[in-house]
Amino acid sequence: MTAYLAGPDVFLPDAAEHAARKIAIAARYGITGLAPLDDASTAAMTEDEAWRAIFHKDIAMMTASDIVIANLTPFRGASADAGTLVELGWFLGRGRKIFGYSNSATPFADRSRAQSALIPDPATGLMHESFGLADNLMVVGAVVYGGLCPIVIPGDGRDRAFDALDVFELCVARAAAALGFEHRN
Repeated sequence: MTAYLAGPDVFLPDAAEHAARKIAIAARYGITGLAPLDDASTAAMTEDEAWRAIFHKDIAMMTASDIVIANLTPFRGASADAGTLVELGWFLGRGRKIFGYSNSATPFADRSRAQSALIPDPATGLMHESFGLADNLMVVGAVVYGGLCPIVIPGDGRDRAFDALDVFELCVARAAAALGFEHRN
């Protein structure tokens, strides 16, 4: 079983090391993780060539994957990373299993209200989605209906650091169990 490890982790200063830790965790559960990373191959390219190369490389990795395990931790806003959400939709549209996690225990509605208190909405009177969900209802729906379990969030109700991996490991464990894989030491 191969999992595309979607998420904005590629922007971390230690992205390669972080990806290696995630791949090792997935392997303990019998899952081969593929982490999208920008590598040195794009260094000599123009910006236009580089983004296209990265896009096509990521699509090839997604095509080679059976499932997605997506980091849906809020990124530069109240919701998950926009690129990760496109990848989630790609898997949903192909009928492949979707698993997701967030290091935020704070409901989306609370994060959304806090953000609009700091950055005013583009129009007055806009409502806030208030379903008590981990993210926008379409994100939650994609995970629930595209996979076999809801978005995994911190069970103790406390937000984690963006790069914490305990909630990721719980998500991998749930994915492995749902798919019939056993934990390996």
